Amino acid sequence: MNPNWSIHGLDHPFILFDWHHDLALLLILAAVLLTYIYRKKLRGPSANLRFRVVLAALLLLCEISLESWQAYEGAWTLDFSLPLQLCSISLLLAILMLLSKSYRLFEFMFLAGLGGALQALLTPDLGNYAFPHFRTFEFFIGHGAVVVACFFMVFVERYRPTFGSVWRSFAALNVLALVVYGLDLLTGGNYMFLAHKPSNASILDVLGPWPWYLLSLEGVALAMHLLFWAPFALLKKKTA
Repeated sequence: MNPNWSIHGLDHPFILFDWHHDLALLLILAAVLLTYIYRKKLRGPSANLRFRVVLAALLLLCEISLESWQAYEGAWTLDFSLPLQLCSISLLLAILMLLSKSYRLFEFMFLAGLGGALQALLTPDLGNYAFPHFRTFEFFIGHGAVVVACFFMVFVERYRPTFGSVWRSFAALNVLALVVYGLDLLTGGNYMFLAHKPSNASILDVLGPWPWYLLSLEGVALAMHLLFWAPFALLKKKTA
């Protein structure tokens, strides 16, 4: 069997910021920059629709391929495989956002989903799924597409979060966390890392033990919301 498709991964772990990781991050950054450069062309009705549909299809393909791979390998379980991690939820919401152009979904995606996707890209929880394993490609393509989708709404659709967006998104995130924690209890899972910390290095390592890191994470989440909103507030003030 090809080890690059094995559910057990490779014989070595994913290494943070080796050249494979750096290259993946640079490609995602390039995609964001290209979205900005071609923003005016992407506002044309035909180009706009094609871009949104293709990006949504790519996101959907990532989720379907991940679920199918786990099922084929006999590793699909209720406590691990449901799309209940913040990044999986963001991926599905990004599809709806792209197809509907919903401003409310944009608020949540840009202020909550984007932060989760960026944190995952910088500190991937991949274990032995190192390059060139299928899971590595699926991970970076899926998370990268979420990032591109968020910036597409800013650069092309000219959506802007407001101060009210911060509190609506933060409230929605907490409601979502409560629902997911309930599902964690039912399934025995650790979705959104609400039951315990991930095994890989992450920001949670400096936020204290469970359950106190959940309270610390509230402050981090609110700070991230304000951080992503602040540039728009400053630009609005400067141009007023």
